[in-house]
Amino acid sequence: MAYIITSPCIDTKDAACVEVCPVDCIHTTDDAPQYYIDPDECIDCGACAPVCPVEAIYPEEDVPEDEQDFIAINADYFA
Repeated sequence: MAYIITSPCIDTKDAACVEVCPVDCIHTTDDAPQYYIDPDECIDCGACAPVCPVEAIYPEEDVPEDEQDFIAINADYFA
């Protein structure tokens, strides 16, 4: 299981989550609309969720129903 970054991150891209991630699994590019969490590297520590200013980060099993597409969006970014 991993944490998932959802739509509130789009166009916000606050890097607080990156700064607290102990395994450096949160990435983006200048052209990408948001940050993404690599599900293969995430250690499920949860450090990123409380620092997100837009509350965009959830444990995979708690992603809201209307944000479920972001589970695949995060994984596909690293494919």
